[in-house]
Amino acid sequence: MRPGVRIGLFLLAMTTVVICFVRGGTAMAQRGFEGVFNAKDFGARGDGVADDTAALQAAIDAAAEKGGQVYLPPGRYLVSGSLKVKQGVAVLGVAVAPLSNRALTGTVICATGGRDNEEAPALFELSDASAVQGLTVWYPDQKPDDIRPYPWTFHLQGFDNTVENVTLINSYNGIKVGPEPNVRHRIRSVYGCTLRRGIFVDACTDIGRVENCQLHCHWWSPELGGDWDRAYEYMWRNLEAYVFGRTDWEYVTNNFVFPCRIGYRFIQTPSGACNGHLTANGADACQVAVQVDAIQPMGLLITNGQFVAFHGDDPTGVVVSETCMGQVRLVNCNFWGAFRSIAVLRGPHFVGLSDCYFTAWDRNNEGLPAVDCRARRLQMTGCIFDGDGLALRLGREVLHAIVTGNNGRGGFRFDDQ
Repeated sequence: MRPGVRIGLFLLAMTTVVICFVRGGTAMAQRGFEGVFNAKDFGARGDGVADDTAALQAAIDAAAEKGGQVYLPPGRYLVSGSLKVKQGVAVLGVAVAPLSNRALTGTVICATGGRDNEEAPALFELSDASAVQGLTVWYPDQKPDDIRPYPWTFHLQGFDNTVENVTLINSYNGIKVGPEPNVRHRIRSVYGCTLRRGIFVDACTDIGRVENCQLHCHWWSPELGGDWDRAYEYMWRNLEAYVFGRTDWEYVTNNFVFPCRIGYRFIQTPSGACNGHLTANGADACQVAVQVDAIQPMGLLITNGQFVAFHGDDPTGVVVSETCMGQVRLVNCNFWGAFRSIAVLRGPHFVGLSDCYFTAWDRNNEGLPAVDCRARRLQMTGCIFDGDGLALRLGREVLHAIVTGNNGRGGFRFDDQ
């Protein structure tokens, strides 16, 4: 046989093997492929009528004996309680990416448990090295004209949990990490509408990651029993989208929210506060885009962000609170919308603004500056103020400030008190 023919047959054979593994997940699960447990073999109906909670938990329990995957074929699985995703188990739907807001297709979890009780167990309780991937969660009893509290959709604790390629149609509370000890969570490609809280991280002591998530009112579409106008108003009045308590070296990348009360919030919890890096994140239609109430001394770095606020009585781009004891730096960030002041800076530590763009402040013509600084230490370099008003006010509380290389539409105007 000629060499070229042998090579061609080899490549054809390899292609066939790859196709079998990539496209054959359903067939392998149905044949009882070792380590893959089809939920329908445990009695799950997937018709949206029968309660599948017990059947899904039985499949998870079977997979947990040695570690394995629980496969959920396309369908609507009614879950009236909480599912305990045990160590080493992955619950897998059919989606390889978040899904459209127009139709409930693929693997859909219809969650009904915990209504009016935020403290009830989460829909998915994840333990060490467990994962949920490739499915949609919908709360069919949630109504846009009577929004009611529900527990978290996901609760992660322990080591190395993953939530990925998940669509949330109308979760009241999205994903909670902690407050039990945990490390190295991976939350990736979660899209959808969350009403009160999006993603909350606490008690993480080793490098968690939140990546490529988009929280947006439009996932609760009229086709899915939603109402965009009502969801939009509820979210800008109530939603805290990304909230971080104690987490060490948190990486937060390529995320977005529209709309919200607070886009990115950093708080003190009994476990402590955050240090981390936010890059390429955005928040639109906010009351406050970024609020730093507490941070570890080594601080917070925010780079390449885009932040828009125009809702509420006091729309603000970034707030650094008096309670913040760590340094905060914003580099190459853009702020626009309809602000009173864009940056309201307080606290005893360092705040840095570098190569940022500010526009559309002092919306009520009160004489407010774009940057209202009463933080004790400020370094502001190379920023652009695209407006005619006061760019910077240094309050009496400021101990020292370095302000260099900034520019404005009609020059750089500042007030040093």
